[in-house]
Amino acid sequence: MIDSHAHLDDARFNADREQVLARARAGGVELVINIGADLESSRQSVALAEAHPCVYAAVGVHPHDALSLDDAALAMLRGWAQHPRVAAIGEIGLDYYRDLSPRAAQQAAFERQLALAAELGKPVVVHDREADEDLVAILDGWAGRLRGVLHCFSGDAALAARVVDWDWYIGVDGPVTFQNARRLPDVVRDVPLSRLLLETDSPYLTPHPYRGRRNEPAYLVWVADAVAKLKGLSLAEVERVTSQNARDLFGFDTAPVAGRT
Repeated sequence: MIDSHAHLDDARFNADREQVLARARAGGVELVINIGADLESSRQSVALAEAHPCVYAAVGVHPHDALSLDDAALAMLRGWAQHPRVAAIGEIGLDYYRDLSPRAAQQAAFERQLALAAELGKPVVVHDREADEDLVAILDGWAGRLRGVLHCFSGDAALAARVVDWDWYIGVDGPVTFQNARRLPDVVRDVPLSRLLLETDSPYLTPHPYRGRRNEPAYLVWVADAVAKLKGLSLAEVERVTSQNARDLFGFDTAPVAGRT
């Protein structure tokens, strides 16, 4: 499997990061994409990818920190993004739930990073929380010029259909295992498996039966199992197809070497 979205740079992994990666490999996770959310976490993501062949990085500024994306910050992202271990620009997007940055600033930062991704030929990892209308208006303008994933999908069937029309992917995380999950199970049933990616968003969104604990990539199998049950497929088929989806989106040419860190 490929965990297409994790934050292993988080301080909650400082005491046992090597063991976390070892458990991931033992649990069948071959690759982890570590996602930046600001300049410091982007820098750390690149460092993790340099240190561990089973880790790739994404670099970007989350909408919560949109005001920090000045010309100097964008130049730093451009430099990191050209590193061979950097697979994507992200996590970028819009968050109108917490509104920690002005919406106009979020939109401007989002557009600048989409332009950077297009300039460098990188896919994007997009965060969307209660901002569907503005997000679609922006991404429609990039249709055919960018590919990406809507991370931790929380939208409805109409948004899912739009993602498929863009030839993008839907990221499925721990909430698909929650007993109180609402729209996500229906979206997973209806969207082709060829459009789904598996994510943990570690250390967040821990799947059942580990809710309440710190999440980690080894728990990705619970997300895969939930997807398999919803779609009436084998776990092996879900693992195979979603891993190929990640390779296709992020441009991994060959299978990773199992057991290496």
